[in-house]
Amino acid sequence: MIELKKLSKSFTDADNTVHAVKEVDLTIEDGDIFGIIGMSGAGKSTLVRCINMLERPSEGDVLIDGVSLSSLSEKELREKRREIAMIFQSFNLLMQRNCLQNVCFPMELAGIRPSEARKKAKELLETVGLGDKVNAYPSQLSGGQQQRVAIARALATGPKVLLCDEATSALDPATTRQILDLIRDINRKYGITVIIITHQMSVVESICQHVAILDQGRVVEQGSVQDVFSDPVSAAAKALVFPEGYLDVLESGRKGSRYLRVVFDGSQATDTPLIAKMAVEKGIIANIAYASTREIGGRTFGSMLLSIEEKNHDFQEALAYFSDAPGVSCGEVMRDAE
Repeated sequence: MIELKKLSKSFTDADNTVHAVKEVDLTIEDGDIFGIIGMSGAGKSTLVRCINMLERPSEGDVLIDGVSLSSLSEKELREKRREIAMIFQSFNLLMQRNCLQNVCFPMELAGIRPSEARKKAKELLETVGLGDKVNAYPSQLSGGQQQRVAIARALATGPKVLLCDEATSALDPATTRQILDLIRDINRKYGITVIIITHQMSVVESICQHVAILDQGRVVEQGSVQDVFSDPVSAAAKALVFPEGYLDVLESGRKGSRYLRVVFDGSQATDTPLIAKMAVEKGIIANIAYASTREIGGRTFGSMLLSIEEKNHDFQEALAYFSDAPGVSCGEVMRDAE
């Protein structure tokens, strides 16, 4: 288990102090795929570098399986870091070494016998689907293939934790999907805890089980991915969860209307025409201002923004109607809160 306790990191120069991470409290269970997401400048990369102590926290602590990393000597910390592997957006491969030699490199540093290291490196390249690229150099590979080599190298020392810092940001959508599928398979096969740092909600939705929203260095929201998607509370979460064009609809909406966001769990709610049924049973007309679908954890969710005229008690009745429906979560979306 990974515990971040009141973790803060500040950078000071001659002119000012920048508080990059502020009093972050997080608990990440063993075997989880945990997303940390935020806009550019939110403090994501600083936070992930604090987890493996590449950046020493200004305050607070990181505990892994109850062991305080800040209390370790430099030698003990180097040994502990073998349990915490990391992959990056830029792959960070050694260009003068072929794939096999790149994967062997961390094992060389760990003092593993060359014959044993080569054997394990070949097995890991097979695991990531590059068994035929043993002698290829990074310059001969696509971006997705280079990231696969980086993942194989990260697994070389048998880590318990895999940190992914914007690991798919440089890849096209199809390759991103392949890399995320590979990370999920590795999580299942080896039981490795995965922490994914990203600015893309689509990455979190497709692979993560839990998520923390980071805004200006602080965790402003956290929970299961499904819960945060279904009912985002913070402004930062809403900006990430709501699809492109969603807020434009709110800004251009008609006066005298209120907006209801309804999220349908595709496995339960798609067979019932709830909007039409509400119109027949309650006499409430709801206009669909926006609609989209998302896949989260292998399940499809539909999201609708409904415009309901503010007359009689229509809006409150509609809110109660959808709240009672199975597989549905809903809540009012306020224009001025967006």
